[in-house]
Amino acid sequence: MRSGLLLWFLIINVVSYLVMADDKRRARQRRDRIPERTLFLLAAIGGALGVLTAMNVKRHKTKHASFRVGIPLLLLLNAVLLGYFLF
Repeated sequence: MRSGLLLWFLIINVVSYLVMADDKRRARQRRDRIPERTLFLLAAIGGALGVLTAMNVKRHKTKHASFRVGIPLLLLLNAVLLGYFLF
């Protein structure tokens, strides 16, 4: 179970990073965007580190208070849950 859980967190964080990067690309091209609730859902199911990394690297959604506060809180929740299930 441990390796499966770690694999899940690795995959969901890579996917989350890629989705945030794609949303930034779409924003620059003035195309249809990925809904914010989708980004929060990805963060909530374990991808908060990927979302937070993309926020900082791509400078995307950094002015939104909901992202500046919500994503770090979800990262904390992800860490607590990962720690609980691994140890």
